[in-house]
Amino acid sequence: METPLTLRVDGEDRMLTVDTRTTILDALRDRLGIMAAKKGCDHGQCGACTVLLDGRRALTCLLLAVAHEGAHILTAAGLAEDDHLHPMQQAFLDHDGLQCGYCTPGQICSAVAMLDEFAAGHPSAVTCGQDGPTELTTEEIRERMSGNLCRCGAYDGIVAAVRQVAAR
Repeated sequence: METPLTLRVDGEDRMLTVDTRTTILDALRDRLGIMAAKKGCDHGQCGACTVLLDGRRALTCLLLAVAHEGAHILTAAGLAEDDHLHPMQQAFLDHDGLQCGYCTPGQICSAVAMLDEFAAGHPSAVTCGQDGPTELTTEEIRERMSGNLCRCGAYDGIVAAVRQVAAR
């Protein structure tokens, strides 16, 4: 069964018709031609499909598009403003936080949301049992980014990029 749907993607309302079983990832890639979110495992285990959904990181391969009518979806491509890269995008370049680049859009979206979560005092497995995180240590960054895998192993650059943006 097909149903009409409007998704707000990178600040633009996009109307489409989808099968009710279509994931946000497939709607973005197959119906709207937006390739910033990548299809990795298609099981919510690798993080390549991570975007910001209403300001929170989300695995789009697990979410049905029809359940998110009117939601604001921000991809890594939508983070840049005009000709200026988002600070996290620039930091990934500055610190070689990528090799093949396949996981990079999901890593960047996750890193942006992770810093917001940290600033809001959301606990992690590292800070469990405490009042909230007080310092963004390497261990803390690695734990909070653990849902995003990089087959190339660019983790040191990713951590350095997150540190650079966190220091701003």
